[in-house]
Amino acid sequence: MAATDELVVVMTHGPQEESASVGFTIANGAITSGLRVCVFLTGDAVDIARRGAADAVQMHPLEPLKALVDDFLARGGTLWACTPRVKARGYAEGDLLAGAEITGASPMHERIKAGAATLSF
Repeated sequence: MAATDELVVVMTHGPQEESASVGFTIANGAITSGLRVCVFLTGDAVDIARRGAADAVQMHPLEPLKALVDDFLARGGTLWACTPRVKARGYAEGDLLAGAEITGASPMHERIKAGAATLSF
């Protein structure tokens, strides 16, 4: 396997699921290790990008989900929210966290075609 400096994490579980916190913990660890990290939220996971949705979520012993997401964005992580899932929920860009981008899967596919490693939660 060729070495890569980029990781794409695909998340499908909403903020109340442990997988969301685990995914962001791993994404933040990847940034710490020097990887460029993109998280693609689809399915119920798009709710993570909605302002306030993660504010009261904590899966012990992990950090609160809001802190994990805020840290991810502050450290340069890319956060994508799937266009069809965002539209299905009636969200607009103003409903999402600052730094979250509404997009289809094409940017994710481009990163994968360029050799990014992938994980899914």
